[in-house]
Amino acid sequence: MTKTVLTGIKPTGTPHLGNLLGAIRPALRLAEDPELRALYFIADYHALTTVHDRRELRRLTLEVAATWLACGLSPERTLLYRQSDVPEIFELTWILTCFTPKGWMNKAHAYKAKAADNAAAGAPDLDAGIAMGLFSYPVLMAADILLFEADLVPVGEDQKQHIEIARDIAQRINHHYGARLLTLPSALIDDGTAVIPGRDGRKMSKSYDNTIPLFAAPGALRKLVNAIVTDSSPPGAPKDPASSAVFKIFEQFAPREATDELRRRYLEGISWGDAKAALLEALEPQLAGPRERYQALIAEPQRLDELLAAGRDRARALARPVMERLREAIGIAG
Repeated sequence: MTKTVLTGIKPTGTPHLGNLLGAIRPALRLAEDPELRALYFIADYHALTTVHDRRELRRLTLEVAATWLACGLSPERTLLYRQSDVPEIFELTWILTCFTPKGWMNKAHAYKAKAADNAAAGAPDLDAGIAMGLFSYPVLMAADILLFEADLVPVGEDQKQHIEIARDIAQRINHHYGARLLTLPSALIDDGTAVIPGRDGRKMSKSYDNTIPLFAAPGALRKLVNAIVTDSSPPGAPKDPASSAVFKIFEQFAPREATDELRRRYLEGISWGDAKAALLEALEPQLAGPRERYQALIAEPQRLDELLAAGRDRARALARPVMERLREAIGIAG
C-alpha cells in the first residue's frame, strides 16, 4: 500500500549547502521511492512569523521553488504546491485550534524557548514579543499534515514534537466524533542525515550568518570557501580531519576514495590553501548544473507561478474530500 510522505519548506532564507544535504537530497530520495507518494509544499504562511516584507517573501518563495526544481524535483512525479494557495489548510487550522488545549501550546519548544529568553533577560512579561503566530505555529503545522492524510513526515529530532502534537489533535477529534476522520502521522527521522558545518565551524545556519549559498557564482563560492575558519597550523604540520570544517564539508560531496586521499594528505600536513582548493574541486562540478538550471528558472517567475498553480489544483483536489468528511462530521453545511 502506497504511503504519503509530506515535507514543508519554509522560505525564510536563501538556500545553502546545509539545506541541500540535510533536506533537499534526502527528500528527493524519498520522492523516488515507488512505495511512497511525495507531497512537498512551500510554507509561505509559516514564514510570516519572521518575514514581513512582501517583496522578500515573494522572492524567497520563488527561490525555494526554483531550488527544488533545479536540484531534480519532478513536478509530474512529486506534488509541489504553495501553502497559501490551499485555503482548506486554514479552514482546517481553525477546526484543529478548537480541539487543541492551550496547555499543549505552552509546552511547544519554540514558545518555551522564546519565553525562556525573556525570563533570562529579566523581562516583566514572559510573553513580550511573542505573536500568536509563533504560539499557535504547531496547529498550522498539524493542519498542513492532517489535511493531506500524511503517513510519514521527515523531520529532525527537534521537530518531532510537532508530529506528536498533530497526532494528539487528530486522535482527539477522531475520538470525539467516533470515526477515523483524520490519519495519524508518524515522524520519519533519518539519524544519518548530515549536519554540515558553516564557515565558522558551527552548524551551517542563516541564524549564524555562516552559510555557503547553494547557487553562489564560482567567484563568490571561492571567496566563501576561502573564508572557512581554520586553525593556525602551518603547511607541513599534521592536521586533524575530524575537527576541520573544510574536511567535513568535503566528505559530504566527494566519493570515498577521494575522501580517504584527502584524509591522508591532512595527516601528512596539507596546507589550508590546498585543502580549500580540494573542497572547491569537489563542489563546483556538483553545483554547476543545478546553478545553471536555477538561474534559468528564477529568471522566469511566471513559469514558476504556473508550476505552482498546477500543484495548487492537484493539492486542492486531495484536500476537498478530507474537508467534506470533516465538515459533515462536525455539522457544518457543505
